[in-house]
Amino acid sequence: MLKDFFLKEVENGINEAIKAGTLGQMGINDEYSLAVEKPKNPDFGDFAVNVSSLARMARIAPPMIAQAIVEKLSKESYTVSVAGGFINFKISNTMLSNTIEEILNKKENYGRGGAGKDKEKILLEYVSANPTGPFHIGHGRWAAMGSALANLLKFYGHEVYQEFYINDAGSQIQKLGNSLKIRIQQELGEKVDFPTDEVERKNFYPGDYLVPVAKKFLQEHPEVDVHTCDIQILCDYAKAEMEACQRKLLEGFRVHFDKFYSELDLHKSGKVEARYKELMDKGYLYEQDGAMWFKSTQYGDDQDRVIKKADGSNTYLTADIAYHADKFDRGFDRLIDIWGADHHGYIPRVKASLQALGYNPDKLEVLLGQLVNLLVDGNEVRMGKRKNMVTLDDLIEEVGVDATRYWMEMRNIDMTLDFDIELAKRSTDENPVFYVQYAYARVCSILRNAVSEKLNPETGEKTPAPITQAELDNLLNNFDKNLILKTADTAKPLILKLEEFKSVITSSAQNRTVYTICRYVQELAQEFHSFYNSNRVISDDKELMNARLGLVGAIKITLKNALDILGVSAPERM
Repeated sequence: MLKDFFLKEVENGINEAIKAGTLGQMGINDEYSLAVEKPKNPDFGDFAVNVSSLARMARIAPPMIAQAIVEKLSKESYTVSVAGGFINFKISNTMLSNTIEEILNKKENYGRGGAGKDKEKILLEYVSANPTGPFHIGHGRWAAMGSALANLLKFYGHEVYQEFYINDAGSQIQKLGNSLKIRIQQELGEKVDFPTDEVERKNFYPGDYLVPVAKKFLQEHPEVDVHTCDIQILCDYAKAEMEACQRKLLEGFRVHFDKFYSELDLHKSGKVEARYKELMDKGYLYEQDGAMWFKSTQYGDDQDRVIKKADGSNTYLTADIAYHADKFDRGFDRLIDIWGADHHGYIPRVKASLQALGYNPDKLEVLLGQLVNLLVDGNEVRMGKRKNMVTLDDLIEEVGVDATRYWMEMRNIDMTLDFDIELAKRSTDENPVFYVQYAYARVCSILRNAVSEKLNPETGEKTPAPITQAELDNLLNNFDKNLILKTADTAKPLILKLEEFKSVITSSAQNRTVYTICRYVQELAQEFHSFYNSNRVISDDKELMNARLGLVGAIKITLKNALDILGVSAPERM
């Protein structure tokens, strides 16, 4: 990566200047932190490093520091200048051509594998909704963000295992079964309905989504008397139908889990009680008001937490303790969970329990996701007031998988997302997903046109293709990097943006930020559109055309790699 290259150059220059005694009082063991940035004025250079912060150690003026460092730089493949405390670098055309060569050689592996020796085995858990109904729009954000993050971390080089924790052990399943019973009775023509009392109604799921489940149950079990039927049969049937519905939607949304982990199975395995006993044996539990409390304040929580209620039933925390301990026991180096922002206070108690059990709590990361606001042409609408759009399924049906995923991913997860439904459907440059996909389609169109005959509609005369398919394949698979010198000056900003992909992958993976990939592809699309509007790719100048076809091929690869991470399709025609 060029940023890493120039940072290393400066660090080497600092060391050499210290050895030569030209960097004032600065010593070889002094600690400092520098960053490579892009100058606001491109006339200064392509990259810059501000070394002014070294003045506190060197005890000399920033311009003198910069000059002392510059005198020790290699200056191979770049030129350098000093402006105040800034060291400005201008890269050579050779560096530009190396970038295109690297992309065309590595293809789908361009930008991949930066984790290196820091590679980890990661368990990423997300969505984890109750199996009691369709996904709401918030679940859609966790699904899109989680799967894209998994793709990103895998691309970076980590081993990633994706898991959905099924919350199927609580009273909600009993409520689901009771709700299905009412829907079945209604299908049989009985005058029965859900309670109107607000408190009582909370013990049911009155949504219409159980109506087709009731119809299906009656078709498959025509002999069953719903009044004498064991309610557990209805609970199990409703849960299975809801899980099947959720899994089908996830597959269609390009979200693929390695495991659906049942909370009920966790309890049946004995692991929950085993962890409870372990905390008891270690002296981390005490009784108060008939309940058992966990001493979570010993590990940073703001108060102790109930782990077993006075009636002997476990709290949600009890199972979560066992579940997260089980994740580590399965051999994962790091756990990443995506939770709703309302679970912020839950983090310290889970980490406290892990530490009490002897695990490293710092190996658990929790990403907190904010809400989604639905907009229509910039105006917020209440969910459910427009075509009853309250579920993820509704939204996907309205705008499509690509737009839903991209819009869910293009803001940082800790920010509230404004999802403009009408804008997401438009085929205009204002719609970011269309803008990026259109760039990819245009790239593919250029490559198709390069190998296509031209037909004069007036004379019917055909003009041979500028280049044959075999020639184009050979050009892209055995690219002569010196060709880029023909278009390096006009394509420099575009090539630099292509090279930036590697550093974007690294920072995005390390910071768990999917939205930076969205921002990058939009910037790359903008650079490409700008270049295309000012420069002809297919021309009579064979060498110039080949140079630009190589550039276009590199853009296609980079856009495809990025869109694959986002789980958004790369259409060759639009």
